[in-house]
Amino acid sequence: MKKKILFLISFILIISGLNAQDLYRARQDGHVDSVYNGTNLPDAYRGDGVIIGVTDWGFDYTHPVFYDSTLTHYRVLRAWDQYRTAGPAPVGFNYGTELVGQEQLLAAQCDTVNIYGHHYHATHVSSIAGGGGVGTPYRGVAPDAEFIFATFRPDEQSVIDAFEWMYQVSQQEQKRLVINMSWGLYWMDNFDGTGPVGRKMQELSDLGVVFVTSGGNNGDVNFHLGHTFSAESDTVFTRYAFPGNYANNYYGGSITMTNSPHCPFSVAFTCYDSQAGQMVSTPFYSTADGDASDEGCIYFGTDSIVYSITLQQSDEEGRPEARLVLKRPHTISSLMYLTVTAQNGDFHAWNVAELTTGVGNWGGEFTGRNAPKWKGGDVNYGLGTPASVDCAITVAAHVSRYQMTDSTMGGGNICTFSSYGPTIDGRDKPDVSAPGQNLCAAASSYADNALAYDTSVVFNNRTYGFTKLSGTSMSSPFATGVVALLLQANPTLTPQQVKEVLIYSATHDEFTEASGMVRFGHGKVNAYQAILRALNSVGFNNFENHEDIYTVFPNPTSDKIFISTPNSDASTTAFLYDMNGRLLSKIIVNQGVNVIDLGNRPNGCYLLKIVNPHYSQTEKIIKSK
Repeated sequence: MKKKILFLISFILIISGLNAQDLYRARQDGHVDSVYNGTNLPDAYRGDGVIIGVTDWGFDYTHPVFYDSTLTHYRVLRAWDQYRTAGPAPVGFNYGTELVGQEQLLAAQCDTVNIYGHHYHATHVSSIAGGGGVGTPYRGVAPDAEFIFATFRPDEQSVIDAFEWMYQVSQQEQKRLVINMSWGLYWMDNFDGTGPVGRKMQELSDLGVVFVTSGGNNGDVNFHLGHTFSAESDTVFTRYAFPGNYANNYYGGSITMTNSPHCPFSVAFTCYDSQAGQMVSTPFYSTADGDASDEGCIYFGTDSIVYSITLQQSDEEGRPEARLVLKRPHTISSLMYLTVTAQNGDFHAWNVAELTTGVGNWGGEFTGRNAPKWKGGDVNYGLGTPASVDCAITVAAHVSRYQMTDSTMGGGNICTFSSYGPTIDGRDKPDVSAPGQNLCAAASSYADNALAYDTSVVFNNRTYGFTKLSGTSMSSPFATGVVALLLQANPTLTPQQVKEVLIYSATHDEFTEASGMVRFGHGKVNAYQAILRALNSVGFNNFENHEDIYTVFPNPTSDKIFISTPNSDASTTAFLYDMNGRLLSKIIVNQGVNVIDLGNRPNGCYLLKIVNPHYSQTEKIIKSK
């Protein structure tokens, strides 16, 4: 008896500072609790059997939210800290350290110092997606899901490596994987999402991985400059301002630019000191001259600006690109301008902060003057990477709707910081929105920054906190948790079907109608309606009693399966899926005997779905020697 009592004492929680005023708003807004309760559903869904991968910075591996509700089962499978030098690296990679299993993860405690020092962000994000709550109301959306974490270096290859590693782990575990990306950059990949990162995401999406990403937090900032060049309008001027929020690792500004495919442009940067009456410019740099880079310093009055510029004549889509990085002086009193010339094309530029760590992503203003050829910035086309990648589910942020004390409804509006779409090639994004303002979730207990806790718990003699944060960084993991619920309910859904389920089940109200798709996407995530749609998609029969119309044989099989029907219906199609939800083949089912060949496919379990507008039938197929 004494041993049992000591065991229980190690898990005693001391909860303090609990404020219940708005704890449930996000889950109620997204109709998550109805899914937990299994209301009029075949089962209650909490993300069991699904892996949530989180690419971020600031993981606290010891936080009790990563246990189950009984605090006995640890749910983090592995972590790859790309900054940790102790090794060993994951198999197939030559840098960083892979931590495998509870013992190694708890011994490491947290990820190492990285671009944000010891941060809190990743723990908060993960807690929203699938935190266990630790007896508080701050439970994540999919509290029975398992986790894999990647603390990644901010360059394209490291991001690609993190995605590939997560996919390999999910294959070893034989579980569906959804990857959350609560980050965004305006210099990485191609501007239309078709570069190396986007291609890797599409490759893994075709293999069954679902990607969910934040839409960006520059909603109310005129940090985008757009202009259509023509023979009559071949020059545009704009005034530039360094983005604010001068953090300790603040360097200055980054202006990223592109034009339509095969439409080169030239750019110059100018400073004017009104007191000295002096104007100084960089040379004009042209993308037509080929891939190049240069750096220099321009002096004006008592000030100077160090700059570097990188030019690319053409990306994979034929778009010319340029990136101008400016170091902000300590004392600057000049006016700064950008001049761009081109003969044609739809030109775009984004003004964002540049940090010494390379991860600045908040915007600064472009402003115009009441004069010909001058143009100010706008809020449009506010998506970076990976938000602009087509296969990603890009998530905007809205304020949770809730019932106030006088029985009227509050909230529901778009968060002012949530970035505008669409993509520069005209695709509708964001895809959906989710709650993203004042979401309370776990924060890393090892963070350098002291945070105000709304609630704290004591677990294994250490204090762990929960705090409120706002951003599309918060709305993205909310949607990620909903995806985990969908994949538990129907593990055969393809990533495209997951996106379609979220889109077609989304909630519409007066706010979505007023702000439109450029803010909300297709509407607000509705977990309950999404589950209902998922249950009636690939892998599940319709909820009606009927005898199977089609005969499928032999099962198990060593090579071929035959589908026999006495009826002829040209609208009937058979789809064969693997257990990751990837479509392998499809055929039109004609009257008589139809054949699907599995001879070249590996042994294992497959799902066959036969559908027409009035009927669906699903069979589990076993292939063996």
